[in-house]
Amino acid sequence: MPLTRFTLRQLEAFDAVADLHGFSAAAERLGLSAQAVSQLVAELEAVLGFRLFDRTTRRVSLSSAGRDFAASAQTVLRHAAAAETAAADVRNRAAGSVRVGAPLVLAATALPAAIKAYAALRPKVAVRIRDMPVERLVDAVAAGDVDLGLGPDRATGSDVAAEDLFDSPWVLWCAPTHPLARLRQVRWRELAEHPLVAAGRDHERNVAQMRANAPEESRITPVDIVDNISTALGIAAQGLAATLAPAYVGVLAQTLGLEMRRVIDPETVRKVCLYRPLGRTLSPAAEGFAEHLALWVAGWGKAKPSARSAQRRRAII
Repeated sequence: MPLTRFTLRQLEAFDAVADLHGFSAAAERLGLSAQAVSQLVAELEAVLGFRLFDRTTRRVSLSSAGRDFAASAQTVLRHAAAAETAAADVRNRAAGSVRVGAPLVLAATALPAAIKAYAALRPKVAVRIRDMPVERLVDAVAAGDVDLGLGPDRATGSDVAAEDLFDSPWVLWCAPTHPLARLRQVRWRELAEHPLVAAGRDHERNVAQMRANAPEESRITPVDIVDNISTALGIAAQGLAATLAPAYVGVLAQTLGLEMRRVIDPETVRKVCLYRPLGRTLSPAAEGFAEHLALWVAGWGKAKPSARSAQRRRAII
């Protein structure tokens, strides 16, 4: 029996007549004429090959075969109603799965807090974090490994669009006992006299680009390069070296007791961006979360590091 001959409308008519024991009452529930309901039931009986109802002048009741078939028909209608609800949720951005890539600090701080805020609005949307190095972020969005990316500014090419969310100056993070901690702000030439640890090739490259035109005596060369910013901050917390990083890492740096000092002449600013693909259409769930994330992270980025740390502690508690 081809399923294409078996319609949901026929099952709805059958279920309504079985429930209300009459074609007129079923027609009123379905918003149809009694003749239309009778026709739908007759069509279903023709497809099934047996009668569904025993009809008298006073009452319509299920036949023996109709009683056997009723439970299966109701199961199909329940699944169809669930599918319709799921489709509406997807269409209205209320359900679905979203994968977001971000480097360590943003993946550990801003992104979980943004997801928690969105869960209160769209509890059926599952947002999954993929933490990854900054240098892999744009490629992951382009390849479809993640739906969205959140991270520092990178070259995007023609496959990915970047939306600027907030600016974060490059600053020095050092222990309170570090000689540079005595200064209110630090000049680049003063950094050349102290050991620095860089976090990842992305940070190393940015530091090099910042000072590429500086005199030889002012150029910055890290004494060590580690993969993760958390490692660089840990080294700095022990006073073994200082590290350069965007100010937004303060949400982690301040928990280690590190102090922040502006680096001037010149002050260099790094942008944090939301990355989305250009070559494919995002799901409604991903589009909805992208809009929320852009607004939420922009506000998070404008807050002072101490305020973000307090916000994160409250979220954890």
